[in-house]
This record gives sequence, C-alpha cells and structure tokens, in this order.
Amino acid sequence: MMSKKRKLIRIILLFCFISLFLYFNNHWLQTSSYEIYSERVPKPFDGLTIVQLSDLHDATFGDKQNRLVEKVKNLHPDVIFITGDIVDSNRYDLENSLDLVRQLVTLSDVYYVTGNHEVAVNQVEKINASLKKLGVHVLTNDAKTFTFDGEQLVIAGIEDPLMKGLDYPDKAVTDSLEEAFTGIRGQPYSILLSHRPEVFDVYVKKEIDLAFTGHAHGGQIRLPFIGGLIAPGQGWFPKYTAGKYERGMTTMVVNRGLGNSIIPFRIFNRPELVVVKLKSR
Repeated sequence: MMSKKRKLIRIILLFCFISLFLYFNNHWLQTSSYEIYSERVPKPFDGLTIVQLSDLHDATFGDKQNRLVEKVKNLHPDVIFITGDIVDSNRYDLENSLDLVRQLVTLSDVYYVTGNHEVAVNQVEKINASLKKLGVHVLTNDAKTFTFDGEQLVIAGIEDPLMKGLDYPDKAVTDSLEEAFTGIRGQPYSILLSHRPEVFDVYVKKEIDLAFTGHAHGGQIRLPFIGGLIAPGQGWFPKYTAGKYERGMTTMVVNRGLGNSIIPFRIFNRPELVVVKLKSR
C-alpha cells in the first residue's frame, strides 16, 4: 500500500516539475543584447537603440500584455521593430495583439512587416489598416530615409514572400528588395525588416547592412552544443535560428520569437526580446 502511495507521489511531483518547466520555458521573457559596430553607421545615429519583437502568435504575457510592455519600456528604445506573425493562423485573435501595439506606440516609433501567418489568415489588409490606425509604420516593400546632421540612414521592410504565393522565397525576396530600395539614392546605411532568415544569402547579395528577422522560433527545441532542432523553411537542424550572423558587409539578427504555433511548447528556448545598439567605429 505504501509503495503505491510513493509511486503516486512521485508521479504527481514529476507532473508538477514538467508543468513548471514548460511554463518557465514558454512564459519567462528573456532579453538578448547586441552591439553592431560599423564604420558605415552614420555618426549622428551612433548609440541608436532598437528593440525587436517577433512571432507573437497571439501569445499573452500578463494582463493586457503588461509584462511584455514593461520589459520593452525598461530597454528605453529609440525605435521598435516587429518582424511579422503578430497573429496565429490557428487561433486568430487580432485584438490580443493590438493590446500590445497600442502600448508600444506610446514608447517610440514602431515599424512592422508581415509574416506568413498574417498571409495565411487572409487578413493582411485588415491587420495593416488596424496597425496604421494606431500609428505604426507598416512597411510593404518600401523604405524610409532619415536625415540627421546631414547623414542618412534607411529603414526598409518587405512583405512575407507568401504574399506572392511562394513557399521557397529567394526570388520573391529579391524582387521585394528591389522594389523597396527603388528611388534610394547613394548607398546609405540600410536596416531591413524581413520575416525570414533562411534567405540570408539574398540579404548578403543585395548588400544589406543590418537585417532583422524571426520566423525560425529559435529552432523550437534548443539542444546543448547543437542549437535549434527544426524551423520552417529550413527543416531539421536549421542553420539560422537565433543570434547574430555576419557575412561580407551584412549582419543578420534572428529573433527567437515570443509565441508558439503548430508546436505548442518551447524547450530550452525562452520567449525573446532583442535589443540592438548601433555603434559607429
């Protein structure tokens, strides 16, 4: 009899441990910080602080997203980037995501590009209109040039390639980049918002200085000494899942994201905010 009770207690304790472990991995927000040094960063923009959010997927962090907003606020952003998938095609709840955005726009300028889930729910126009109404800069294959003390910086954004009906997005991304940078004169320092990291080669070829991406969910499950296990568009043991990647003149930052979609849990892969500070050498 006592043996059965002990087994039951062990099962209960194991269940509690697993529940706490999963809760911690999926709700405890983590901030990853990077400094990007480049002689191409214009001197007036030295020290610019960028906070990036990605792949919310209708997740909730506190009442009306207050825990997430407080995290962002404490990072003192000069600008906030949202790189797609603020909604989830499996449990579409735009109002939940707008709760977050309404508060973010009070902290700084907010820039946004679509992800594949906005396209999948066939609500891109409605989502974009709702965000614009709140004051968000929605970038749809276009770019904005900023001039300060005679120096220029460009922030560009491209729609998810699923907008063109392509699951393998190299050509769609190339076309979108060409459209976005049409009319940009000279070669100012360029910052790109794009949902997908798997097309890093395209960003390098187009000589983008700094690209912000998401989509990979950090590989969903992160294995010690190996990294992410699986990512959309990259398959098993994906190459680009988290952190900073550099090649040529291009740096790409991959945000692990905040929420989940088809796979309901993150393992060793906490929800992430990214903060980047630009530094002119």
